[in-house]
Amino acid sequence: MAIDLNALSSRELDVLISAAKRRKTALKKRKPIASIRKRIVDFATAEGYSVAELFGGKAPAAKTARTAKKAASKTKGRKLGKVPPKYRNPANAAETWTGRGKQPRWLAALVKKGKKPEDFLIKK
Repeated sequence: MAIDLNALSSRELDVLISAAKRRKTALKKRKPIASIRKRIVDFATAEGYSVAELFGGKAPAAKTARTAKKAASKTKGRKLGKVPPKYRNPANAAETWTGRGKQPRWLAALVKKGKKPEDFLIKK
């Protein structure tokens, strides 16, 4: 949320400041999240339930459906496993690339200068 304070009048700034103070006061009155979480877990346990049963794990049910749909779309087709890196940056040995996906910036810059990707293959 970005507000251009230079564009606000004196009256608008006063309204904004008072709204911010009200919000700050309301937040100060709230109990710490850890204590509320503990009370919810204790209550669910006392009634014979677990939090996972009630809320479906850590995510609420509405979010879970959306997340599951998004995850299903990502796993369509074949699944690719992890592969070892094939290319290494000569200037920084910690920077590697497996050869999958978009070329990293360091390799793209070197290729643009006239080098070949084969020059950076990791020899086994």
